[in-house]
Amino acid sequence: MITHRLIGRRAFLGAGLAFLGTGGGAPFAQAAEVLRGPVTNLPVPRYVSMKAERGNVRRGPSQTHRVDWVFTQRNMPLRITAEFQHWRRVQDWEGEGGWMHFSLLSGVRTVLVVEDYTPLRLLPDTQAAARAYAEHGVIARLGECTEQWCRISVDGRRGWVQKSALWGVAPEETRRR
Repeated sequence: MITHRLIGRRAFLGAGLAFLGTGGGAPFAQAAEVLRGPVTNLPVPRYVSMKAERGNVRRGPSQTHRVDWVFTQRNMPLRITAEFQHWRRVQDWEGEGGWMHFSLLSGVRTVLVVEDYTPLRLLPDTQAAARAYAEHGVIARLGECTEQWCRISVDGRRGWVQKSALWGVAPEETRRR
């Protein structure tokens, strides 16, 4: 017998879960040029997560600039859009952001579930059985991704979610284990 349990949201963007028991182009086409950050030589834009419990988001890349926001959720996915010395310009899923010191950020990839009651499926297929359901606002660890699906884990539960239900992974991004 399958039972359904729904665990509500924790604090802002916390975890809530209900438990249930690359395309080819023309052969000679050039690949799109990847922009690189001048400090790290990593792709820009790219996704990271917040390492700290709290992080000041400043108007400019130094401690003398005014704090516009304070992000208060550890592991929150953020998008880096620029680099300057030890500072990274970041955006959250709503487009809000500014400059954060790099020490507050982590390369560990997380995603935010942006659709309510999103099924975590056994396989990357809309017909596959749902293992669990995630609420809007759940932060999950990102695993491998195909063109349309990503495997995520939340509170020890894993499943495949359609990429369109997630923020923190680029539409064209694929990842291997």
